[in-house]
Amino acid sequence: MPRVSKGAARRRQHKRVLNAVKGHRGAEGVRYRMAKQAVTRAGQFAYRDRRNRKRDIRGLWIIRISAACEQRGVKYSRFMGLMKKAANELNRKMLSEIAIADPATFDKLVEMANSAG
Repeated sequence: MPRVSKGAARRRQHKRVLNAVKGHRGAEGVRYRMAKQAVTRAGQFAYRDRRNRKRDIRGLWIIRISAACEQRGVKYSRFMGLMKKAANELNRKMLSEIAIADPATFDKLVEMANSAG
């Protein structure tokens, strides 16, 4: 049997990898072997950071609620505890949006939480 050089398939694979590293600097964006490593590493970072983004966003909501509570003389942990006691179904995302967009409503929520506790 004659030897097959894999020409078209190999070129297609190399093009796919090199297109994936467009924008990388130096050898990482030019050489196939280094590009392949860069694609793998980028994929690992992307996988990890898709999860970390959720963590970061939740932290942002907490910071916003905490700042809004501080302005009203209540600590964040006490406020959240009282909200649970009041059986309020609002999550942190909604609370942070209310704190930014509608401070009057947030004042009412704080009063409601204080009356529950």
